[in-house]
Amino acid sequence: MKRVIFSTLLLCIITLTATAQRFAYVDSDYILKHIPEYTSSQKQLDALSAQWQKDVDGKFADIERLFKAYQADQVLLTEDMRKRREAEIIERENAAKEFQRLKFGFEGELFQVRTRLIKPIQDRVAKAIQAVADAQQLDMIFDKNSEITLLYASPRLDKSNDVVTRLGFKPGTFVTN
Repeated sequence: MKRVIFSTLLLCIITLTATAQRFAYVDSDYILKHIPEYTSSQKQLDALSAQWQKDVDGKFADIERLFKAYQADQVLLTEDMRKRREAEIIERENAAKEFQRLKFGFEGELFQVRTRLIKPIQDRVAKAIQAVADAQQLDMIFDKNSEITLLYASPRLDKSNDVVTRLGFKPGTFVTN
């Protein structure tokens, strides 16, 4: 009698535990590769970043040339001339650092452009993920590319293709650069 009650109770617990776990995961990089606007936006951001980095590098190269010229001429300069050249070098270095901060710093121009271009795409993906979760009655969907690391994930739980389809794209056909 005890075995039957124990077995029944164990079976009930296993059944409840199995049905309560409704998890899935998606691969956000895989999903974003299917969205042409994302690839285009990423190209724009990369080009903009490369141009600004080239400008920053040019400014620091000019400062380096000024400093080397100053070092070479230092013994020939009067105290007043040395101070003016040092002030010019410091001023240019500060201007270059400020330019770099304005372009690449926290909430700098690159951050703002990235937000303007990428956020609407991320919002669409988030809505599609929520729609897949609602349609399939999932409790949680993890992104296997975020900081949450999955040690094992069954391929049957991968809902990335469902999200790509929900967004109106064909799974497996990546946008090329």
